[in-house]
Amino acid sequence: MPMPRYYPLFLDLSRVRCLVVGVGAVGRRKIAALLEAGVRELVALDPESAEKALLPEHPALVFEARGFMPDDLAGCSLVFAASGSREVNAAVAAACEKQGIFCNSADAPLEGACIVPATVRVGEMMLALSTGGASPAYARHLREELEVWLHDKAPLAALLGRIRPRLLALGKDTMHNTRLFRTLVQSGLGAALAAGDPARCTELLAVELPEELHPWMAEFLDGLV
Repeated sequence: MPMPRYYPLFLDLSRVRCLVVGVGAVGRRKIAALLEAGVRELVALDPESAEKALLPEHPALVFEARGFMPDDLAGCSLVFAASGSREVNAAVAAACEKQGIFCNSADAPLEGACIVPATVRVGEMMLALSTGGASPAYARHLREELEVWLHDKAPLAALLGRIRPRLLALGKDTMHNTRLFRTLVQSGLGAALAAGDPARCTELLAVELPEELHPWMAEFLDGLV
């Protein structure tokens, strides 16, 4: 069977109910990532009640010491089949497909409708990388390289994020704002931030920003350089 062409997507889980079937090492990693992402409600199932002691205490997490039933999918938007049983994972994936629910199958990715990419997060910046299921190990290796690369890029993203609401509040037209942000990205500001050069950063901002934003420049740069 040919590998599918996946559609990349970042999800807001703050209004979503998720299900993880199996809370072994793989399932616990899924749970930790979902909680970190701010999932609204997360149900975890595992027949081994002793596994509960290995789970974090979190108001969004509900653990039930039992096996999976199709009714568990009610209200779920995203499901992870992460049990140690091939039969259980296949049953979870099949039930999700029948109900049109996105499922990630830990031991048989093609049975589910989605896979989890390797991710790198520095500040508010995140990169997601996938080999399309061909080699998760290689994706993890590349993630380590990308983390080093992204580290120097994150301050500029944070700075632009601080500037954006102040600029939009000025009420200038979209084309003006678009040109300004493109100019800032290409101005050498990122390199000045990475080099820890506050004087150069201030000089570049003074040239490019509207005068109305000049009083905010120190606040924009605070803690970034």
